[in-house]
Amino acid sequence: MTDATVITREDQGEADFGDYFALLKPRVMSLVIFTALVGLLVAPVPVHPVVGLSAILFIAIGAGASGALNMWWDADIDAVMQRTASRPVPSGKVEPGEALAIGLALSVMAVVMLALAANILAAALLAFTIFFYAVVYSMWLKRWTPQNIVIGGAAGAFPPMIGWVAATGSVSLESMLMFALIFAWTPPHFWALALFMKSDYHKARVPMLTVTHGRRVTRNHILGYTLALVPVSLGLALTSIGGPVYLTAALLLNAWFLASVIAVWRRDEPSAKADSYKVEKTAFRVSLYYLFLHFGALLADATLGWAGW
Repeated sequence: MTDATVITREDQGEADFGDYFALLKPRVMSLVIFTALVGLLVAPVPVHPVVGLSAILFIAIGAGASGALNMWWDADIDAVMQRTASRPVPSGKVEPGEALAIGLALSVMAVVMLALAANILAAALLAFTIFFYAVVYSMWLKRWTPQNIVIGGAAGAFPPMIGWVAATGSVSLESMLMFALIFAWTPPHFWALALFMKSDYHKARVPMLTVTHGRRVTRNHILGYTLALVPVSLGLALTSIGGPVYLTAALLLNAWFLASVIAVWRRDEPSAKADSYKVEKTAFRVSLYYLFLHFGALLADATLGWAGW
């Protein structure tokens, strides 16, 4: 971890529960919980409620552990970015050593308990996910390559697969396509954010695509990855977990997301700066709805199946 000026706890006062909870990145955790829950519920094997709730709890704890380890390692760059400067470690509310200890302890607990509650394969996938996010992405890719978010996106794509494996004990085409959906969605989602947060990444010397290749190349990449995302999204409709609700949602959501991305792609920088990147911010918000509603549609079709429709 590189040197940086981090505010000490004496400057900020003692940390409270909210600071430690923020260390776990609750917003990211909410996406992990939801996609993992969908992966577990749409699986063809019924799961006892206690086992299911336990599995989701430990997957969530594993996600929180990843967040804590990421905040420990990235405290130096978080401190110089406006979007992240108020996080617990760079703001001095939580000591770096505490964040590391919490992340490691929660990682071990989550993996061991998921193995006991569900199965070894699900626990192994969770362990790999934590390692991938904390080490491969945070320690290596993020500071080394403009493709950081492309490869690193795998960490956020594993939860529905882990949920599926917790229920079935095996990996399947359906679980791999749920993984692929999030994996292909991640680059356009984060690059839309990077377009209107470029100065933050530049100050922190993070080689985001907007910094290394410029906004025009980034816009081209956003469109390209979104076009690659469409067949993955529609392919899920052809599997055993697809259905009329999902197919309808996928068609509408892809049209909506593509329209917002094309608007981003058509922009030039003077017009974008003139209105504070409103189109880019819209595409970023649409991307959030895109993913949540895809998985919501999968859950809706599963619910119809349970009802015998």
